[in-house]
Amino acid sequence: SNTIVARTNLGYIKRMTMDNFKTQKRGCKGIKGMQTIDEDYIEDLLMTSTHDYLYFFTNYGRVYRMKAYEIPEASRTARGVAIVNLLQLNPGEKVSAMIPIKVEDMEGKNLFMATKKGLVKKTSLDEFANIRKTGLAAISLRDDDELIEVKLTNEESEIFLVTKQGM
Repeated sequence: SNTIVARTNLGYIKRMTMDNFKTQKRGCKGIKGMQTIDEDYIEDLLMTSTHDYLYFFTNYGRVYRMKAYEIPEASRTARGVAIVNLLQLNPGEKVSAMIPIKVEDMEGKNLFMATKKGLVKKTSLDEFANIRKTGLAAISLRDDDELIEVKLTNEESEIFLVTKQGM
């Protein structure tokens, strides 16, 4: 069944039922998707199926995964649980990308990774078919580098990279 997953910048995550987001009439104020701490904000908000995998990529270049239903369900205004309680992360390791993957859709797909220092890598999704609870190295990083973004791509995908100077 369809479900909504929200992840915040400070590392909280929760799963919500679709009926938290009923269609609104025009002129409404919108619905607050989550109660957050002052400095926190929603980083990822996605619709997925409870039986899809969620892949979590970290700043250390590792990937973890779990089924969407394994994320505790919470109300629309609840903060959710800390991701460190769900994944076996190392000290200082934090999630930098969350990608939903349908098991039947893995063929012909790639994961495109980009690091803070401008290193990019494209890897076939097939290589991420078996991930243990302790995670898997997705990209090798130099000491001063970190993984900042991962996107699911296929052969038709076009990729634009933008620097912080707007180039």
